[in-house]
Amino acid sequence: MPAPVHGVDGLKQLVGVDLGFTPYRTVTQQQITMFADATDDHQWIHVDPDAAKNGPFGTTIAHGFLTLSLVSAMLPEVLQVDGVSMGVNYGTNRVRFPAPVPVNARIRLGAKVAAVTEVTGGVQVQIDVTIEVEGATKPSMVGEILFRYY
Repeated sequence: MPAPVHGVDGLKQLVGVDLGFTPYRTVTQQQITMFADATDDHQWIHVDPDAAKNGPFGTTIAHGFLTLSLVSAMLPEVLQVDGVSMGVNYGTNRVRFPAPVPVNARIRLGAKVAAVTEVTGGVQVQIDVTIEVEGATKPSMVGEILFRYY
């Protein structure tokens, strides 16, 4: 676990700071299938291992939005904020999925604080994130993620 950043002033001091990478975690078929059920996106490249064997990736792959949703689970492994009453996910500026996340791949998140701007009652923090598959040459997801802390 990272050392906690204290409050708005602590966040402001992180602009430009590379927060490093999380440990790797495995993306399982069960996670992919549960995400498909939750989003009603049952495309065969995600949920049919037999059909996916003959598909473009040779196996099932995680949904791009599943990969994006894992940011919320992994970010606290590189950024802990205390001294605020709450933090909320405010959205994204840009997200791209340059490469797939194959089933049973090990992924990790890298993060850098790009900007901290004042908003009424707190700050908005832009964090540039990358999710990469272990051993891959291209990232699986890159994005500018926004959080607000009050």
